[in-house]
Amino acid sequence: MPAVPEPTTPAPARSSLAPVLAAVAAVAVLLTVVLTAFAWPAVRSAPHDLPLAVAGPPPAVAQVSAALDEASPGAFDVRPVDDEAAARAAIEDRDVYGAVVVDAAGPRLLVASAASPTVANSLRQVAAGLGAAAGSPVAVEDVVSAPEADPRGAGLAASALPLALGGIVTGALTSRLVRGRLRQVAAALAAAVAGGMVTATVLGSWLGSVGASWWTTSGVVALGISATALVLLGLHALLGTAGLALGSATTVLLGNPLSGLAGAPELLPGAWGTVGQLLPPGATGTLLRATSWFDGAGAGSALLVLLTWCLAGLLLLAAGAARGRRSRPAAPAPAAREAVPVAAA
Repeated sequence: MPAVPEPTTPAPARSSLAPVLAAVAAVAVLLTVVLTAFAWPAVRSAPHDLPLAVAGPPPAVAQVSAALDEASPGAFDVRPVDDEAAARAAIEDRDVYGAVVVDAAGPRLLVASAASPTVANSLRQVAAGLGAAAGSPVAVEDVVSAPEADPRGAGLAASALPLALGGIVTGALTSRLVRGRLRQVAAALAAAVAGGMVTATVLGSWLGSVGASWWTTSGVVALGISATALVLLGLHALLGTAGLALGSATTVLLGNPLSGLAGAPELLPGAWGTVGQLLPPGATGTLLRATSWFDGAGAGSALLVLLTWCLAGLLLLAAGAARGRRSRPAAPAPAAREAVPVAAA
């Protein structure tokens, strides 16, 4: 009987090198983008045209302005004001972050740590330099102080990423789990309100990091989450999963590090501080500061930004719905039924 040859196992196919190289390149690009988005603003953080009032006689104002420019070129946008009362009003209206007041007793510094503890500390260092040059210490007064429970503003600074993620998670879950455009909008708004209530309870009632009422903080945060969630819903309706990914990446990689919550928009390099204030996380943070300690001063632009994002999300949703109706195949026309003669009885 002839021997039966043993079956041979085919040699495993050799994998192509292209997928490996693509994966390596994707990881390198992703790390580059993430590190640039988060590390670059932190490393290059420094005052850029930081609004600072100077009050006093014109010769003294000119002298202080020259000293500031010599010590930190381009760091301050010096704004002369008439007197100390005008300087305090400018701080409380959020027109400036602080003021140098020069009178017969010598220079004094007014700061507002509630506007930014980081900026307030930087101004204190400037005051120490001015005092060393003048040969006498410069007195510092905190006009609008940060809350005693969180003097460094750590809670508000740490809230940038959770606020961004709140909008992203709301938009992503709603787009996946809820059917119907109106139901999606209603679900997103309901989730945003719930997120606002939780944030107000944690940041306000528990940690004491914000000074506005519970209801005000809830409303501000709900508006910020809604701005992100509605845009993500609209992008998903128009572009599908790619739109959802694009909106989420923009919020995390730009909106979070450029929000200015950890310091101030004027501390970010170049024009990135302005860009950050045009995105929901930055506008939400500015609105929280304005309503917490400045009686709403400076809230107008942030409120407009958030409402614009909400409106843009609704328009994108409408555009996605219209596109869906156009691409939906028309129902076939019903077949004509032939008349059947009734047989005569």
